[in-house]
Amino acid sequence: MAACPKHRVSRMNQRKRRTHYKVGALTLAKCQQCFELKLAHRVCPKCGYYSRKIKVLDIKQKEK
Repeated sequence: MAACPKHRVSRMNQRKRRTHYKVGALTLAKCQQCFELKLAHRVCPKCGYYSRKIKVLDIKQKEK
């Protein structure tokens, strides 16, 4: 069954109720292979490793 409101909820009261719906800060971790910052529990975009031994992506780096 759907809600059956008795009174209209004003915009201000709606917004007050939603003040706690916030985006949390990103969790950054150092890559164990190249020591760059990356998102935790993700493949490193710089070297392509997930952990020290598991290579997931084959990334070709530019040679100078």
